[in-house]
Amino acid sequence: MKALVLFSGGLDSSTCLGMAVHKYGAENVVALSVYYGQKHDKEIKASERIAAYYGVEQRTLDLAKIFEGSDCTLLKSSDEEIPKESYAEQLGGSSGKPVSTYVPFRNGLFLASAASIALSCGCGVIYYGAHSDDAAGNAYPDCSEGFNNAMNEAVFIGSGEQLKIEAPFVSLTKADVVKKGVELGVPFELTWSCYEGGDKPCGVCATCRDRIAAFEASGLIDPLMKGE
Repeated sequence: MKALVLFSGGLDSSTCLGMAVHKYGAENVVALSVYYGQKHDKEIKASERIAAYYGVEQRTLDLAKIFEGSDCTLLKSSDEEIPKESYAEQLGGSSGKPVSTYVPFRNGLFLASAASIALSCGCGVIYYGAHSDDAAGNAYPDCSEGFNNAMNEAVFIGSGEQLKIEAPFVSLTKADVVKKGVELGVPFELTWSCYEGGDKPCGVCATCRDRIAAFEASGLIDPLMKGE
C-alpha cells in the first residue's frame, strides 16, 4: 500500500505526513506540494525541508493559472491585505460567505489532481489535513465533513474503487492535531503556517492565532514563536 499526502509544509499536512510515514514507511509515501499563486513561498520551502527530513519522494504541481481571476487575499492576484483578525471575528455578521483567505474550491481541485497523480504512482490512499476548526462557521467549506465525504465517494467511484481519501482530523480540532504531531515527533519547528511571508510568523493573522492557541491548549509553546 502506498499513500499520497497533500503537503503544504504547514502544521496539519506535516502531521498527516508523519502519520503516513509511520503507517506505511517513507519508501511508500509520496508528498504532493501545490503552488497556487500564493503571495509568498514560505510554505513551499518548508515542505521541501520536511520532505527531506522524512526522506519521502516529493512532487510539485503548479495550479496558479486556475486562480488568476480570484480576489482571495492569499493570492498574488489580490491587492487586499490579509486580515489580522480571528476567523470568528471575520465571519461575525457576515452573509455566510467564506473568509477572504478562502481559495475558491482549493481542496476540491487539489484532491482531484491528487487522485490522478496517486493512481499514476500506484497509491491507494490520499491523506489531507482538513480539521473542524477551519470548517467552523463556513470559514473554509472545503474542510467540512460533508465535503470530505462527497469527495471521498467521488474519488472512490471514479477510480474504479482503487483509491480513497483519508482526512484523519476532519472531526477534530487543531489542538488535537498538535497532540498527535507531538506524539509522532513531527518536526513542527520546520513547518510554516503564517499567511504572511516574513522572516518570522506575524502572530496575528487567523492561522497564526489558531496555531498558537492549539499549542497552548496542550500546555506547549509554538516552536516558531519561542522568544517572541
